[in-house]
Amino acid sequence: MSFKSKVFAATAALTLVGGISAAGATTAAHAATPSCGGSCIDIFTRDFGPSFFMDVFRQGARVGQPIILFKQSNSDPALDFTFPFQGLVSEFFAAGLVSSAVNLHYGGGAPSQCTVAPTPTNPSPCDDAAFEIEYSPFGVATGLCVGTATTAIQGEGVTLQPCGVSAKTVWIADVGGFGGDDPDALADGFFPLINGSDTNFSHPFVLTYPKNGFPTDKPRPQLQVTNLTGFSNGFGPIVGSVTSNQLWSAVFGVLP
Repeated sequence: MSFKSKVFAATAALTLVGGISAAGATTAAHAATPSCGGSCIDIFTRDFGPSFFMDVFRQGARVGQPIILFKQSNSDPALDFTFPFQGLVSEFFAAGLVSSAVNLHYGGGAPSQCTVAPTPTNPSPCDDAAFEIEYSPFGVATGLCVGTATTAIQGEGVTLQPCGVSAKTVWIADVGGFGGDDPDALADGFFPLINGSDTNFSHPFVLTYPKNGFPTDKPRPQLQVTNLTGFSNGFGPIVGSVTSNQLWSAVFGVLP
């Protein structure tokens, strides 16, 4: 089933992403080209900060093209990404894009387990934000999104895959809060991104930069999905340590 016919009410995701942008704007240069403009999302890791951003290797707009980190630029279209679909995990579940198990753990599928009271600005506190990340060089949508070729497994490389087809291109913002070696990460706008095809709900498969890799290395290190180093509680805070190469943030816009 194609997801392109679905329209999401994306209040939670927009609120989340807007907060990240505000948090990062004071310290981060932006990476998108002028043609992509303010709608482009520029994603970076805790390890390297806003000097290196999510990038499509060699600008290749094809299924299976590796995703890497590359230096900031306002002329490199390989850094241009947009959010074609964003909303709540429960909405992706209703559209058939994530499993009932993912919805149970991250989409408010078990209301009795949610201990966070709703508020007017956050009516679904246990329903995490989710989105797809589409490669959009110079602002032109390719129909290809950041994801995995198969159901997420340990160490699988992250590549371009068709948007709106399956959970493999869905990413869930795990913003329940966590401690360990980086207790200030969430306050600073960094959090893990769980792949929507996840089947491990204790240590879910999250977007990860290869350990000991650096963006200028050759060959370029490819982003992966690996097990979260902390222990996920679903609706509750992550228990234990989350390593910095599994923590991500973003800003919007064009490098001056």
